[in-house]
Amino acid sequence: MSLQQPALSVRGVGKSFVMHLRGGIVLPVVANVGFDVSAGECVVLGGPSGIGKSSILRMVYGNYAVDTGSIRLATSHGVVDIAQGDPRAIMAARRDAIGYVSQFLRALPRIGAVDVVAEPLVARGVSVEEARGRARTMLRRLNLPEALYDLPPATFSGGEKQRVNIARGFITDHPVLLLDEPTASLDAANRDVVTDMIVEKMRSGVAILGIFH
Repeated sequence: MSLQQPALSVRGVGKSFVMHLRGGIVLPVVANVGFDVSAGECVVLGGPSGIGKSSILRMVYGNYAVDTGSIRLATSHGVVDIAQGDPRAIMAARRDAIGYVSQFLRALPRIGAVDVVAEPLVARGVSVEEARGRARTMLRRLNLPEALYDLPPATFSGGEKQRVNIARGFITDHPVLLLDEPTASLDAANRDVVTDMIVEKMRSGVAILGIFH
């Protein structure tokens, strides 16, 4: 067994929601969740719809607060516990250590697809020109029509939006990548492209935590 520090280590994580408009009813989501994800490994969250898989990804990314447990992420600056909820630490982790392809693209209005995809690179210090070039290459690989590159993704179809979303998540070299049903809106040809991209990430040593059909 390798003694190398896992890229991501989840221990004893629990989450519930309080329905304040329903008399404070507490809805349990998950309890005592634990797993590790090592470099070059893909760990899949399984189970029926509504069991809390997407909530786990959102806790790992710092979008949801954690009731109990720890979410330890290895970064270039040391191990960060996302469960502590420190906003500055979470933002730094998102910039440097963890990528996320959610089910839905969230982009600012009037920002073209190329700039949406390029933004994570620019945030890490890559020049705008280089970042836009790499974004175009990624969108081309995902078969997005070039006529759409400079248009806001809000005008796109569901499958087109998801390809922009995937390109944005895959364009960086983050050591950890979260995938929430990345191929759900795609046709068979583009699902194959994304599968190849996932395999390439794993071969390059990226730790992947995902939900898949």
